[in-house]
Amino acid sequence: MDVRDEVAALRARTDRIDPRELDALWARLDVCRPIDLIGYRWRGFAFDTGHRTGTLLDRAHWYGKAFAGESDVQPLLCRGEDGQLFSDIGTGHGEASLWEVVFRGEATATMVYDGMPVFDHFKKVDDDTVIGVMNGKGKLVFDAGEHFWFGLERDVAL
Repeated sequence: MDVRDEVAALRARTDRIDPRELDALWARLDVCRPIDLIGYRWRGFAFDTGHRTGTLLDRAHWYGKAFAGESDVQPLLCRGEDGQLFSDIGTGHGEASLWEVVFRGEATATMVYDGMPVFDHFKKVDDDTVIGVMNGKGKLVFDAGEHFWFGLERDVAL
C-alpha cells in the first residue's frame, strides 16, 4: 500500500486512530516546502485521535487554510452561518506566517500562528495532499501528551 492509499484508509476509519500510526506515516513522507503551499486555499480534514482540537475545529466549522504568501496565511478558514468562508481570527488569535522549521530532524514547511505558541508542520503525501501535525505549547496542542493530526487537500488557486 502506498502512502496515498494509507492516508485514504486512515481517513475512512470509523474507530479512533492511535497517534503512533500517524507518527509512523509522518516518518515516511517527503518534506514540504513553503512554495508547495503558497498560492492556494486548502481544504482541511482531521484524523480522529480523540484530540480536543478536533472538537474545537468542528464547533468553528473549520474549512481549511489559505496560503497567499509567506507572511499572509489564514490558518482557520471557517464557514459562517451564511455559507461564506472567513478567516476566524478570534479562535486563531490572529493569522499566521509560513517558515521552514526543523521538526523531528527535518526542515519542513511550518505555519507559525501570530497570536499563539503553536506551529503546524507539514509533509507531503503528494502534490495535492499534505499531512499536518500541530506542535507548540499548551492544551490546544497536547491532549493527554499527544499532538493534533490533520491533513489538507489543495482546493483552489488564490
